[in-house]
Amino acid sequence: MLVCEAVHALSLRGTPATVNAIAHEIGIDQSGASRLIKSGAAAGYLVMAASAADGRRREASLTSAGRSMLDQAHRWQEDIFVQLTTGWSDKKRRDFQQAMTDLMERSYAMDA
Repeated sequence: MLVCEAVHALSLRGTPATVNAIAHEIGIDQSGASRLIKSGAAAGYLVMAASAADGRRREASLTSAGRSMLDQAHRWQEDIFVQLTTGWSDKKRRDFQQAMTDLMERSYAMDA
């Protein structure tokens, strides 16, 4: 799950999902990321292929099974968020989500 989420997040930011990028995204070393990628590929959630920009580099991408698994996980997360924020107004819920999004975007900018 973690490595699939990392590949998804990197792709949303237009960053190639190389082993090094995935390792940085989840805060582990390259060998640990490589093992997670292999496990994700063995489970059918990821594929590794040569980069279109640089054939010497390999990049991970989600398979349809990986996208489906992430969609289900995101729906579950949204359900839990709704349960945790029971009694909150729609505005409070949206404001909180926006604040968290802003923090994440700021953290990505600090890495650049």
